[in-house]
Amino acid sequence: MSAVEDFLQRVDRAQQRHSPAALVVGVVKKFGDDRGGQLAALITYYGFVALIPLLLLLSTALGFALHGHPEAQRRVVDSALADFPVIGGQLRENVHSLSGSALAVTIGVLGLLYGALGIAQILQHAMAQVWNIPGVRRPGYFPRLLRSLLLFAVLGTGLVLATGAATLVGTTLGGDAARAGALVLSLVVNTALCLACFRVLTPPDVPTRSLLPGCLLAGPMFTVLQTFGALLVSHQLRHTSQVYGFFATVIGLLSWLYLASQITLYAAETNVVLARGLWPRSLLQRPLTMPDQEVLESLARQEERRPEQHVDVVFTDEQDDRPRHD
Repeated sequence: MSAVEDFLQRVDRAQQRHSPAALVVGVVKKFGDDRGGQLAALITYYGFVALIPLLLLLSTALGFALHGHPEAQRRVVDSALADFPVIGGQLRENVHSLSGSALAVTIGVLGLLYGALGIAQILQHAMAQVWNIPGVRRPGYFPRLLRSLLLFAVLGTGLVLATGAATLVGTTLGGDAARAGALVLSLVVNTALCLACFRVLTPPDVPTRSLLPGCLLAGPMFTVLQTFGALLVSHQLRHTSQVYGFFATVIGLLSWLYLASQITLYAAETNVVLARGLWPRSLLQRPLTMPDQEVLESLARQEERRPEQHVDVVFTDEQDDRPRHD
C-alpha cells in the first residue's frame, strides 16, 4: 500500500508542477465538485422536453416574420434541425407553425413559451452553480424570466444570421471551397453564439472577458459535435429495425444532447478556473492546496440563502486538527 501511495504522491506532485496538466486537473475536479454530471443530466432532460415547444415557437414566429416568404422560412427551420441526429428529418415533417385566430395563436404561443422556459431556467441555475453564487445573491423569478426571453431572442437571431451566412457561402463558392467555408463559418458562429448565450446566462457581476476562454474552447467542440455527431448516430442506426430504431433514435438524441450539455459545462468550468486561478489542485485527500481550500470555501458559502445568514469556513491542521484557515 505504501508503494501505491508513494506513486500517487509522485503523480500528484508532477501534475501540480506543470501548468497545462494542473489546469486540466483543476477543471475536471471543479466539474466534479459542482456535481457537473447531475447538472448535465438536468440540462439534457429539459432540453429534450423543450425541443418540440421551441421548434413550434420558432416555426410560428417565422410564419409571422417571414409571411409570404415560405422558402426563407424553410431554410431557417432546416438549419435549426440540421444538427439534430436522425430525428431532425422526422421533426421537419411534423412540426408546423400554429394557425387560426389571433387569440388562439397567442394562447398557444404563451403555452409553448411556458413549456420551453425550463431549459433556460436550468441553464441559468447551472451557471450560478458553476460560479458558486450564494443563494441570497441569485436573481428572482421575473429577472430569470426576462433573461430566458433574451436567451431565446439571441438564439433566434443567431440562427437567422447563420442561415443567411451559410446561404451566401453556398451561392458564392462551390465544391470543396464551399464545404471548407461552411465549416469555418460554423466554427465562428458557434463561438460567437456561445459567448452571447454565456453572457445572458452568467451572473452580471462576472465580466465578459472571463467568459471568452471557455467559448473559444466550446465553439470548435460544438462544430465537431455537429459535424460528426449526426454521422456517428446515423451509422449506428442504419441497420436497426423500425421499432428498435425508434428507441435507438431517442437514445441517440439524448446522447447528443448530453454531450452538448457537458461541453457547455466544461467550458463554463474552464472560465471559472482561469478567472479565479483555481489550480493546481491536489489529487489526494491531503495536503490541500490553496485552490482546494478556495473551492471548498466557495461551495460552503454558496449555501447562504438569507441576508442574515453567514457561513464561516474553517480548515483544521492535518496533525492536531487545530484551526488553520478561516
